[in-house]
Amino acid sequence: MRIAASHAGTDPGRKRRINEDSFVIAPPLFAVADGMGGAQAGEIASALAAGALQESGANGGGERRVSELIQEANRRVHERATTDAATAGMGTTITAALVEPDGRVIFGHVGDSRAYLLRDDKLEQLTNDHTLVAELVRRGELSPGEAQVHPQRSVITRALGTDPDVDVDTFAVDARAGDIYLICSDGLSSMVDSRDIEAILRKNRANLESAARALIQAANRGGGEDNITAVLFAVEEGESSHPLDEPDEQTREFAQAPEEEDTLHPEDGIAPPPPAPSAVDTMVVPASDIQAATETQALVEGTEQEGRQAGIGRRFLALLVIFVLVAVIVVLVWWGLAR
Repeated sequence: MRIAASHAGTDPGRKRRINEDSFVIAPPLFAVADGMGGAQAGEIASALAAGALQESGANGGGERRVSELIQEANRRVHERATTDAATAGMGTTITAALVEPDGRVIFGHVGDSRAYLLRDDKLEQLTNDHTLVAELVRRGELSPGEAQVHPQRSVITRALGTDPDVDVDTFAVDARAGDIYLICSDGLSSMVDSRDIEAILRKNRANLESAARALIQAANRGGGEDNITAVLFAVEEGESSHPLDEPDEQTREFAQAPEEEDTLHPEDGIAPPPPAPSAVDTMVVPASDIQAATETQALVEGTEQEGRQAGIGRRFLALLVIFVLVAVIVVLVWWGLAR
């Protein structure tokens, strides 16, 4: 199995001035990092993580190798965040894929960027989001629909740079000829429904450049609330042959659309997704705090209910006092007249 084609595109979206996403397209290694931290710190975090992977020259090594790469990326981001006050608290997601010589694709994942697989014209999400709402959905405490509009939907439970060590999800997929893999930041997955992602990839499977452009256009048409990055690669039968797999010359600015471009072409045949809820800055909380966050939310709701009940009681008491005063005045007037 070998890499038949690869392509990447990134765009700041329609609401953000700075693009804090970074990507790696260095076959057989691909990755997307979505930075956070405010100002330019998020951009620095994602660039450090992507740089660690880019410099590795990885060409095999299995799940252990992918985990080591991500741990090194975490070390670099954490070291910078703890030694440079201007970048304190910064972090980044990372989702990486390494195509092995034996035909497997090894994935490493931290955060809420995603990896998808289009196989036999069916799209499958390969990664699990490390977010508060995703965890609540997995527990059965929230429905997928509720998760999409939950006020804490941007709270992630894992990121690079926030701790000296990070838990990395790693897994392998046995590649098949014709597979198309997509790695993207949540600026795409939160703006474009998975059915529309599937339709775009099916329509453009023979041209990954067109596919990346169409995905970015769809995300911007859906609101463009966040930075958008899409990395695509396809595999086919055959022996891996470097340097044929060398990446095309690309830059961070590649495929950025003009700010006012109408970004969904009618020929794509994709209905614009409904307007997404307003984006909020990403936060990170430890996974151990998920239960505490849930209990806090329930406590707040209970307190609000008690407050409403107390308010009704106070209004009733005020009305009762007024009624008694009026009755006393009437009695006194009547008594005075009777004399």
